[in-house]
Amino acid sequence: MQKKIPMRQCLGCRQMKPKRELIRVVRSPAGEISLDFRGKKPGRGAYLCPNPECLKRATKSRALERAFEMPIPEDVYTALQGEMEGGA
Repeated sequence: MQKKIPMRQCLGCRQMKPKRELIRVVRSPAGEISLDFRGKKPGRGAYLCPNPECLKRATKSRALERAFEMPIPEDVYTALQGEMEGGA
């Protein structure tokens, strides 16, 4: 029997994809927002495809702000942009 692959929804394109293919943004219990590449940090997670178009859509629709119910620091968006350009 095959192992079940965890699926998550991208906040930009709203498509379900395997968790490993997505970038996780996490809000820690202390309220800090950071990128989580291993998927192990504690806290509330939100996922984005490693695609600049998905980031643009998520930024425009304020999807991360809604997911975490708080404003997102600009350096988080900068780190996401850098990761997507570096990974592509």
